[in-house]
Amino acid sequence: MLTEIRLRCKHPGEGALRAGASAAHAASGRYAELTGGPLDGLLLDITGWRADEVDTGVALATGLGQFVPGGRALYDPCPGEPRFVGPGVSCRFYHCGDTP
Repeated sequence: MLTEIRLRCKHPGEGALRAGASAAHAASGRYAELTGGPLDGLLLDITGWRADEVDTGVALATGLGQFVPGGRALYDPCPGEPRFVGPGVSCRFYHCGDTP
């Protein structure tokens, strides 16, 4: 099953609400902040994700990583790091490598 992955810039002045997103949606969603690697500073929309999906981490397609074209940047949560409930940034995903 394919899932739509939404990334946003951290600061509205840097294009966070482009592509037709509304300010209300951005304020009500849950996000993981991507730390390190080619997508550093972007927010991953994890609204509606189950806890086990967040624990697994993600492989995000990007043209900015080590393997281009078609490579993926790997991001995982840090075990034991606190998560916050409610809208906004609820956790961080840390870059742990790239894959073809």
